[in-house]
Amino acid sequence: MSVLLRPAVDTDLAGIGELHHRSRASAYADLLSPAALAFGGPEAMGEWWTERWKWERDTHRLTVATVADELAGFSYLGPSDEEGVAELTAIHAAPEFVGTGVGRALMRDALPALARIADRAALWVLEGNDRARLFYERGGWTPDGNSRIESMGGDTVRLVRYSRPV
Repeated sequence: MSVLLRPAVDTDLAGIGELHHRSRASAYADLLSPAALAFGGPEAMGEWWTERWKWERDTHRLTVATVADELAGFSYLGPSDEEGVAELTAIHAAPEFVGTGVGRALMRDALPALARIADRAALWVLEGNDRARLFYERGGWTPDGNSRIESMGGDTVRLVRYSRPV
């Protein structure tokens, strides 16, 4: 299977929103309530990405992964609110592409881009998302002791921060 990576364009944003919604629903199925998983919906997520990209396109990088011209995943990165830190804000693979190398390709691509921003990178992951945590740990990321509480679709969740030198 050949994974192709390219910068996202405006016409990708609806598909990114749909993929993000499906990826989140699949990855968080045992972590969030059905109402929280349904929150936003694919169309709303596409609108959210369109609006976000409008304001952050000059400071952030949005990359899509395709397999045989099908959107298979995406990553999003940029500067962190913390001085001297770059943040991997999102890395998602479509559920049917989880475990196929799409995520690894996106991560390999993201690391040099993060290094162009700062010497250290961080990301946040749901505390109970064991599959994602293992993925990041295999990629050299480690929990750094920081956590925060957020609301996701009305559910309260704990996120833990992972970091690594880049």
